Amino acid sequence: MSNKSLLLIVDDDSLISDTLSHAFAADFDVVTSHSRPHCLALLRQLRQTPQLALVDLGLPPKPHRPDEGFALIGELLALAPDMKIIVLSGQSGDDNARHARTLGAVEFVGKPCDPGHLLKLLHQSMAFSYAASEAAGEAGLIGDSLPMQRLRLQLAQYANLAFPVLIEGESGSGKDIVASRCLHQMTERRQQPFLALNCAAISPSLLEPALFGHARGAFTGAAAARAGYFEEAGAGTLFLDEIGELPSELQPKLLRVLENGEYQRVGETQTRTSQARIVAATNRDLRREIKDGRFRADLYHRLSVFTISVPPLREMGRDRLLLLDHFRKLYAAQARCQPFALEPAAEGLWLGYSFPGNVRELRNIVIRLTARRPGQTVTAEQLLAEFDASDEVDRTHRGAVAENNPGQRLQAALKHLQTAAGIDLDATLAAWERSYIEAALELCGGNVSRAARRLGINRTTLYNRMENWHRS
Repeated sequence: MSNKSLLLIVDDDSLISDTLSHAFAADFDVVTSHSRPHCLALLRQLRQTPQLALVDLGLPPKPHRPDEGFALIGELLALAPDMKIIVLSGQSGDDNARHARTLGAVEFVGKPCDPGHLLKLLHQSMAFSYAASEAAGEAGLIGDSLPMQRLRLQLAQYANLAFPVLIEGESGSGKDIVASRCLHQMTERRQQPFLALNCAAISPSLLEPALFGHARGAFTGAAAARAGYFEEAGAGTLFLDEIGELPSELQPKLLRVLENGEYQRVGETQTRTSQARIVAATNRDLRREIKDGRFRADLYHRLSVFTISVPPLREMGRDRLLLLDHFRKLYAAQARCQPFALEPAAEGLWLGYSFPGNVRELRNIVIRLTARRPGQTVTAEQLLAEFDASDEVDRTHRGAVAENNPGQRLQAALKHLQTAAGIDLDATLAAWERSYIEAALELCGGNVSRAARRLGINRTTLYNRMENWHRS
């Protein structure tokens, strides 16, 4: 690899992957993948984590549905929380776009798309530094709500103790900041190393030597002896993120370290001793994992000598405004522009939205608004376009905004008119649409791709329309 940023492209259409790889080769090192399983296996083999990703939603085995793409967004961010993901998909309905952003994508682009526009978005995403967002606030924490006060109290009690700590919290809530800036920087160990290992980011076969080190010749490719994370952490802090992904065969070895500090390098019989403090984090319910036989109860009890729960954003009340103010100033400074503002109605929506993607979602919304509306006052309608339509509060406010929107009032009036006239307009239009699609398929000998081109729509859009027949 060169010193260029690494870009991951995930699309099951090789023509699209090859075209984009060629178009972006001058600006990025590019790796490509065609499916979710292949992508995850590829990432575990790469020595460098991609900083950027272009992800299609319609991936095998269900290329006409967004499920695989949605699942991949969550898995990519679990492996690399700082990865900036842009969704490039033919399944470009508003609901899909908003849900992808809620999961953590920084932007959504519908197919087909001009590569020049995509390149601009990629460079724009790289211009915003996530790491800088952790620099402000008391120990990286922002907020005065009761849940945040409770979190600070717990941290003050547990930070300097040598016992393990388990951090629980939803995806995107900031567990990594609690580990690095609070449970390490606030302690007497702050002059010692802080090492973080994501248990989901490494192939299970390589996780043991990564943790414990290995002797020369211990396995194929082990040309020299190497220390592991426990050894390199010294008397500092070792943060094990996604601890629920730890393979069952490694769990007793981690338990041994927690009980007496002892471990062995792979391929050695010499016993070594770790002085590192272990901090683990998970967004899984480990008690449920224990019941299902995927996690050892004794390991859970050793890890959770102290347990810290990071509150979800929906419980933090007006802290959402403090975070908004922090991030918009931060990213406006990075973009060298004036920060945007919210009109009073939009501010009310901000406080009413639950932010299912937590701080990660809030941060990405601020980044998009900073890029699109620098120095402007954002309206309620403009802000609603950034929210996940599945959110209950969002749906309520969306209905209120619709009352003041001429286009949406017209749509409601048409619905009322067709009901009064006894006409099922939706069913009539659906029948016409189906007849056109069936005719195109017949003309193209059943070839969906050719039929889609004849109809002037994307292949995945045609798959979606056809699948709707079976639902109705």
